[in-house]
This record gives sequence, C-alpha cells and structure tokens, in this order.
Amino acid sequence: MINQKITIKMKYKNLTLSSNNYKKLYKINNLNSKKRLIISNQCIIKNSIFSKKENDTIYYTIYKLYLIQKRYQMPKAPKTSKTKKLQKKVADRKKNPLFVKEAKNFRIGNDVQPKRDLSRYVRWPRYILLHRQKKILLQRIKVPAAIHQFSKTLDKNQSSKVLALLKKYSPETKTEKKQRLTKLAEQKVQAQKQESKKVQVLKFGLNHVTTLIETKKAKLVVIAYDVDPIELVVWLPQLCRRQEVPFCFIKNKARLGTLVHQKTATCVALTEVRKEDQAEFDNLARDLRQHYNENHELLRTIGGGQVGIKSRHQQEALKKALELEELKKTSQ
Repeated sequence: MINQKITIKMKYKNLTLSSNNYKKLYKINNLNSKKRLIISNQCIIKNSIFSKKENDTIYYTIYKLYLIQKRYQMPKAPKTSKTKKLQKKVADRKKNPLFVKEAKNFRIGNDVQPKRDLSRYVRWPRYILLHRQKKILLQRIKVPAAIHQFSKTLDKNQSSKVLALLKKYSPETKTEKKQRLTKLAEQKVQAQKQESKKVQVLKFGLNHVTTLIETKKAKLVVIAYDVDPIELVVWLPQLCRRQEVPFCFIKNKARLGTLVHQKTATCVALTEVRKEDQAEFDNLARDLRQHYNENHELLRTIGGGQVGIKSRHQQEALKKALELEELKKTSQ
C-alpha cells in the first residue's frame, strides 16, 4: 500500500506533489480536523487502487507531511484581550522571577477594597430627603386641579420666547439708576430741560402684581411653578381668568428673579409694551389665552394617583389571574 505511487493534487496555492515510498504512516485521531479537511476538499487522490478508507488514511498522512515539508502552519485564531493579558503576565514573570504578581484578595484584613458607587448608602441632607419624599408623595396622592395646573408649564421654545421678551423690560440696576439721577441733577443745576420719559419695566412683588391685575393694568402675568408654600399664589390664576389677563406658568422662580435682579420672584407682570414689540406680544398673548385662560380642562384634571412599581406589578398579576378565570368559565 505504501509503495504504490500516488499523485495528489493540492489545491493549496495550486501546487502539485508526487509522493512515493513514504516510510511512516501517520494517523490523525482528531475527528473534527478530519471532517474539516473532507469538507474543504483540499486534496484529490488520483490513480488510487485502494478502498475509500485506505485512501483517507493516505490522504491525511501525505497532507500532513506536505505541510511539514513546506513549513506551512494552519491559521491561528485571533488573539483576544484576555490572551494578550495572559501573555503579558507570563512575560513579566519571565523578566522578574523574584517578584511574581499574585491575585488580589479583598477579604477582611487583606488588600484595599476597590472604589464602588455608594450613593445608595449615603446619608443625604434632610432638605434633599424632604424634596424627594415630596415628589413621590405628589405622585401617589390625588392632587386637586387648582394645584395640579401649576405643573402644566410652558415648553422650552415658548418659555425662551417669553423670557426673551420680558428681558427687554427688566428694571434698571443700582448703577444705572445712579447714573440717571446724577444726569438729572446736572441738568437741573444748568437749568436745562429735563427729559422725563416714563420707564417701561417689569413689575414684581406679589401684592403689587395683584393690584395691577385687579385694576386691569397688567397685560401679561408670568407665575413660577415652584412657589413654596403654594397657597401664596394658588388663587392668582383664577384672578387672571376673571379679569381676562393672559397668564402662564414657567420654570422656575429663580429664572424670574434674574429678570428683576432678585434671587427669586413668585410672579412678574408686564404693564406696557413698546411699538416694536407689539406684534410679538400679541401673538404670545393669543397663544397663552388659548392654552391657559380658555382651557377649562386645567381646572378639571386631577393630578397624582400613580402607584409604585411593586403595587403596579401586583395589580397586573391580579388582572391576569382574573382574565384566566374568565377564560376557563367561557371554555366550559
């Protein structure tokens, strides 16, 4: 069998090999490699007088010897990050045989513990706890419509338009007021005509804004949504509706405070508008009337009533159980 001359055509790099009198017959025991070689069809045995089994044996033997002769190696799998790390460790050990890196032990009295996210276990300040508890409480309990309407604030685009308009009418600062008064004093000394123009600025302060609404002098009222206690301004929207003054809710009281050079402001009112801003103001007032003054759903919708996630799962499970019972009854 071994002395028989066999021609094998190798499809690897289109080479042809004539083999004769191979003295050793190698056996490949790995079935997976056999299957791979048969499927890939890398060799075709020609002029063979042997059975299929004998041909397979000769095929594997000659193919293996061919690879050894030509010094070809089978392609290796790509190196992963883990293998690279292992190789690096091995290399380090070879370099420093005295200092071998050992795995860390995080048990008591051993290596320093790694950094972890401990925000769950932090002792938060009382004001933060109260703020979070209040937020959840407002989600759970039923909130009356008069209070729930404060959560219906303007969106980002509308609020930016309103704030841009109101910023044009922000009152003068202390330095600007000082400069204006000194200029008036100088004109008075020189006996010149004094320019006495009425300043068109934002009005702020809860009592002041209330009187402006009652006398119908206010043209636009902007209320902060996060006034605490809410009882201070809870009646203000209804007063605006009664006096037919356009109003809106905005986030938040600090933003209104910056308009009037204060830390915070519960509400601001616009009493007069310049000619160049009249068209923009009319469009805004029309939109706000539709969204707030004439929107009766705001006074009907009750807020809250949202159950927690555990209660929600319980309700869903109960609902499924009831549905299954009904199906069983109908099937019977």
